[in-house]
This record gives sequence, C-alpha cells and structure tokens, in this order.
Amino acid sequence: MRHLPDPENQPQFYENVTLKRFVAWIVDSLLIFVACSVVVLMTAFVGLFLWPLLYLIIGFFYRFVTLANLSATPGMAFAGVEIRSGDGARLSASQALLHTFGYSVCIAVPVLQVISVAMML
Repeated sequence: MRHLPDPENQPQFYENVTLKRFVAWIVDSLLIFVACSVVVLMTAFVGLFLWPLLYLIIGFFYRFVTLANLSATPGMAFAGVEIRSGDGARLSASQALLHTFGYSVCIAVPVLQVISVAMML
C-alpha cells in the first residue's frame, strides 16, 4: 500500500503548492481557450454564440482525459503538481471523472470557487 508524503516529515513535497496550482490553472485555461478558439474558427464563428457551453465541454473533457491518463493536466505537469488518491496511487478513470465533475460544479458556482480559493490561502 502506497502512502502520501507526510507534510510534517517531508514538507518539500508541499512547498508552494498554492502558487503551483495557480500557474497550472493559468496554463490549462490558456490551452482550453486555444482549443475553443480553434473550434470557433472551424465552425465559421458560429461557436461564439455558444462560447460558455463550448468552454465548459472542452474544459471538462480536457481535464478528464488528462487526469485519467496522467493524474495531471498539462498545466499541472508544467507546474510540477499531481493529483493522487488517498493511498498515493494515480487517479483511476472514475476518480478522474468525479474530480472533474466536482471541479466543473465549483467553476459554475462562483460562491464555491471563492470558498475554494479561501481554503487554499
């Protein structure tokens, strides 16, 4: 059975996590924006009328697929952050799906997003 590093005995694993998560979010947001922009161009700009829905759907699949395969999005990999399960293993597809769904709900409800940021700080 794997275990996660102990924050008291191995604090180096948790240094600057909030900053790393912010950098990862910026990189991921830019990549999703580029993907959405390509779709808008491919639809002769009709996709602009559905931009929020388009961004939500592409973002959902982007996060789910990368978390299920790598346990990190490209932005997270760039920032040096991974999501692990409670026993230290990489996320399974079902865990990645649940995480992505929870993240999408938090992004869709601003109050939950504010609470999440406050808890990180």
